[in-house]
Amino acid sequence: MRRPQLMLALAFACAPAALAAQQVPAPRDSVMYTALMSGNRAGYEVVRRGARAITAHFEFNDRGRGPAIDESVRVDAGGVPLELTITGHDYLKNAVSERFTMQGGTATWKNSAESGTAAATDAFYISLDGVPEESAMLARALWNAPGRRLALLPSGEARIDSAEALTVTANGASRTVIRYDVSGVAFQAGSIWLDPDGTMFAEGGSWFMLIRAGWESVVPQILARQALADSMRTARLAATLARRPAGAVVFRHADLFDAASGRILPGTSVVVQGNRIAAVGPDASVPAPAGAEVIDAAGRTLMPGLWDMHVHMSDDDGLFDIANGITSVRDLGNDMDESLARQRRFADGTLIGPRLLLAGLIDGPGKYAGPTKALVDNADSARAWVRRFAAHGYVQIKIYSSVKPELVPPIIDEAHKHGLRVSGHVPAFMTAEQAVMAGYDEIQHANFLFLNFWADSVPDTRTPARFTAVAQKAALLDLQSAPVQRFVALLRAHHTVLDPTLNVFDEMFVGRKGTVDPVYAAVASRMPPNVQRGFLGGGLPVPEGMDQRYRDSFAAMERMVKMLYDDSLTIVAGTDAMAGFALARELELYVEAGIPAPDVLRIATLGAARVMKRDGELGTVAPGKLADLILVDGHPAATISDVRKVSLVMKDGVLYRPAALDSVINVRP
Repeated sequence: MRRPQLMLALAFACAPAALAAQQVPAPRDSVMYTALMSGNRAGYEVVRRGARAITAHFEFNDRGRGPAIDESVRVDAGGVPLELTITGHDYLKNAVSERFTMQGGTATWKNSAESGTAAATDAFYISLDGVPEESAMLARALWNAPGRRLALLPSGEARIDSAEALTVTANGASRTVIRYDVSGVAFQAGSIWLDPDGTMFAEGGSWFMLIRAGWESVVPQILARQALADSMRTARLAATLARRPAGAVVFRHADLFDAASGRILPGTSVVVQGNRIAAVGPDASVPAPAGAEVIDAAGRTLMPGLWDMHVHMSDDDGLFDIANGITSVRDLGNDMDESLARQRRFADGTLIGPRLLLAGLIDGPGKYAGPTKALVDNADSARAWVRRFAAHGYVQIKIYSSVKPELVPPIIDEAHKHGLRVSGHVPAFMTAEQAVMAGYDEIQHANFLFLNFWADSVPDTRTPARFTAVAQKAALLDLQSAPVQRFVALLRAHHTVLDPTLNVFDEMFVGRKGTVDPVYAAVASRMPPNVQRGFLGGGLPVPEGMDQRYRDSFAAMERMVKMLYDDSLTIVAGTDAMAGFALARELELYVEAGIPAPDVLRIATLGAARVMKRDGELGTVAPGKLADLILVDGHPAATISDVRKVSLVMKDGVLYRPAALDSVINVRP
């Protein structure tokens, strides 16, 4: 799953995760906060705040991952940091050491990924690895600043607006807290709740929430108020950025990518009436209806909308997807109530986003449990959750790592009875071969294909060992060996679909501190400044002498995917990463592995539609199908990276300009 890039971003965005960390007693002169992930207690922050000094400790546990950070800050009279020191380890257990000083009009900083100096006075340094309390510090400093704006270091500018006051009650006590919107740190404004004296009360969302200890019961109220504000904001964006043509739309002179054959059909016209494709054919044979809007597509590729088959969707992610030509996605685990509401809003157009197919995530309880309320420890409970997901229109069940192996068969049996696909991680103490034999329709993540051969040495795949063992050993696995070939034959015989999410391992195995994350290297310069810095955080900690091994193990994953493609297994393109911007890298990695670009485009269009049994209406550009189309300023069937050059998106007959969508999330052209 996606991991936090900047710890400060936890205040303004969601990082999927889950599970319990021990709460510790707060010192008497401090404020204690509870970290909740998907509603489960996961960690804590403790803050001591004086007149000019702040110290804080923050940690949480996410299935064996998670940071432990100590931070001390000295501030000026306006709350702007003058000196800052951070130590500990980050989410993936990399050592953290960060230092900032502001002295004599010069700011100096150094952390695990960067160092720099700048002439500055009233500028707020955003740390790379700091604690959530920093967002409250920023809010207080902004409120004291002229015009409620501050320059940011290393770059950017932030501003703050007071949004609303809310009275909350818990354990017989009431207090009034104020929601502030802070802009300029990330893609869009984010909310933080403060007491009237500026002490942080709560920040975050449904995936990750930090709240004053003892007030956990008011989280639903906080989330509801944030959701109401967000829905009003996103509805305004949808009304402004979506264009519904008054009549027919005709694309002329297009190089049409025919996903069925993998060929380019030059000089093609496509007519769209309402939300359906009415006609497709050579320019000369397709007349334009009277009054039609004509779009000249000469020199450009017209193709079906892309699919991302592995997401964990938030409301704002939908805009990112549409901006990048992704018109259909499969959500493989999320809050049910939020997902169903999001699905409805995407469908009715009050929220910008793709077609949304839902999978229900089921896991077992315990300290490594995944981000879901569907935690089961017996067959009756497991079957009941499957029935609940089916009753709400879900199309798939995803089994997670802590499910007991003996519960896998009843989950699969109940799911198949209701016509639901079954996929997932391979649970701990079970092999991929056993999961396939039990009836898995699909396996998520390429690492589980390798772990199949190391069941004796890596039996417990709930922990980060499911990453580190593969990083250290995948390069040594002989893909032509008899055990591997027998396993591939089993996958082929059972028509098992594979969702490799190579980009995840590109980041983990190849990413290094201080260099731009390879998944986002092509787009990093377009991002807001502090998002760019998040791409410097690096991947897994690399033991001494293992740098090349980690890189070679990622290359082995690419070879595995190519071998499976050559053996005619079905591959789907999913990211499990930043919405919209990660899919192009996933497709590039397939081409790097040796899969021809036209076939990669088929994987991300018709192939996905077929797997999800939506190919009757989606996946190709053909008369009668739904009007999900993208216009690309290039030729991705020849150069796959051109898929990044989407200039126009039509989803369900509605038109969007990616440049306009990018502008509202502070992404440069």
